[in-house]
Amino acid sequence: MKQENNLENMRHTLSHVLAAAVQELYPTVTFGIGPAIDNGFYYDIDFGDVKISDADLPKIEKKMRGIVSRKLLMEKRVVSKMEALNWARDHAQKYKIELIEDLPEDAEISFYDMGDLFTDLCKGPHVENTGEVGAFKLIRVAGAYWRGDEKREMLTRIYGVAFDTEAELDEYLKRQEEAKARDHRKLGKELDLFCFSDLVGAGLPLFTPRGTELRELMANYSLSLRGREGFKKVWTPHITKTDLYKTSGHYAKFGDELFMVHSQVNGEDFAMKPMNCPHHAQIFASRPRTYKEMPVRYMEATTDYRDEKTGELGGLSRVRSLTQDDSHVFCRKDQIKDEVKRLVAIVKELYATVGMQKLRARLSYRSDEDKYLGDKKLWDMAQKQIKQAAIDNGLDYFEQEGEAAFYGPKIDFMAEDAIGREHQLATIQLDFVQPERFELEFVNEKGEKERPVMIHHATLGSIERFLSVFIEHTGGWFPFWCAPEQVRIVTVNDKVSDYVAKITDVLDKVVLEKPLKYNELRYTIDDSADSLGKKIKRATDFKIPVLIIVGPKDAEEGIVSLRLRDKEEKIKLAKLADYLCKLS
Repeated sequence: MKQENNLENMRHTLSHVLAAAVQELYPTVTFGIGPAIDNGFYYDIDFGDVKISDADLPKIEKKMRGIVSRKLLMEKRVVSKMEALNWARDHAQKYKIELIEDLPEDAEISFYDMGDLFTDLCKGPHVENTGEVGAFKLIRVAGAYWRGDEKREMLTRIYGVAFDTEAELDEYLKRQEEAKARDHRKLGKELDLFCFSDLVGAGLPLFTPRGTELRELMANYSLSLRGREGFKKVWTPHITKTDLYKTSGHYAKFGDELFMVHSQVNGEDFAMKPMNCPHHAQIFASRPRTYKEMPVRYMEATTDYRDEKTGELGGLSRVRSLTQDDSHVFCRKDQIKDEVKRLVAIVKELYATVGMQKLRARLSYRSDEDKYLGDKKLWDMAQKQIKQAAIDNGLDYFEQEGEAAFYGPKIDFMAEDAIGREHQLATIQLDFVQPERFELEFVNEKGEKERPVMIHHATLGSIERFLSVFIEHTGGWFPFWCAPEQVRIVTVNDKVSDYVAKITDVLDKVVLEKPLKYNELRYTIDDSADSLGKKIKRATDFKIPVLIIVGPKDAEEGIVSLRLRDKEEKIKLAKLADYLCKLS
């Protein structure tokens, strides 16, 4: 922990070094904030009319290295609010003035002096002098609204990364280059999976036939796992009266994220649904229930809508239309343990299938903040139950306060991708609040009315976000079973059409059963007049798992020449179906 804190102090000091370097190069700038962040630091700066780009980073970094070499002391001093305001006004730092004015009148405010070169409003802590900041590099320039408010000034954010040693920095930069090559936005375009349109709107992805094939295969696999465990499909509309979310508590918590719809016929106000749990609760409440039919399990793959800020949108990672493979269990309290165990098993199976079997579980608890609904005793009981569930299911878990949903604690599954990054994807959440707010009930074995427990679960989570992770995890080389196009037949010339027909006759009869049953093979034929080299390159660029290259000699011998990502081989046509089934 001490080493982590020191690394954070190094990164924090580097944000000040960055600001000092910028001020020497551009004396008229004004400063926003400059914190330490995961892997590095940034500073938000108003350059006025000066335009800064990535091309300017080397000269800023050079200036920073000069400051580092001077080993300037980082010295803290505490002043009154009036003294702080006078400093900010004297230095024409309008953003600092705003920050200081928001502080209480009796606040003790700290500054850090970097020798006699640079002073900044800051809580600290920092390293002792600028010579102790480790290895660093400036990496990019971005825009950032002041205080995250789209109605405020757009500042220039300069990002840097920093580590203890040059070796650690080099390893990080190498991983970043690999991440760029795997960027799902880049691959999404190259593989023709999805696109965006200014006419449709930011954060509203459009999926091509290839991308739609991929997302539906994933959604159907997720649904099939839960269908096997007794979940039943339901369907709910995409708009609802706002009363539904006022009753559930979502309106008070997330009202500013709702897309509102106004009826031109009768003046009613509706909302595009941002989540599905209140709808599923209404299906449960639609008729009397008894203990004999518990648990009741619903599932639905459906699109929800959230009014995310434009600046926070990014490819498929964060969108305004998100499709969730959502499910809800309504059960008795004594059934919680078995239901959670069932859901954990589903999560493990799905992520093993997609090649992300290294999972950690974050047990997300409530904090002391006043943002949670429900009785504290129920929360304590629920938190104990999910911890016991993690232990009973042998999960690699850690506990974190403040990450719970407003209605209950949850197990968030963190999956590691091919280059070691961790992503929060699947979730299991206990909820004692919504059953109370919607007055859900069933008749227990004593003939008395009892509240059910609601368990929320998504295996993929947002399918869009899952795909952003999965595309980058695979680098676009999808497993055979879920590749949008599994096989492409490439002809050497136009004299093999009869043999191609024999091959397609075999492919048409292939039915892949794992992990999805009755999954017909997806293939295309490239018999264009282009050269064989061009046709192979075209197929390779699309990262198609299996190429069948067909020439006159293959037809003569009754074989197929197969080219996979990592090998080439020839097999008899009669063995092709079995070969492909083993790949699935």
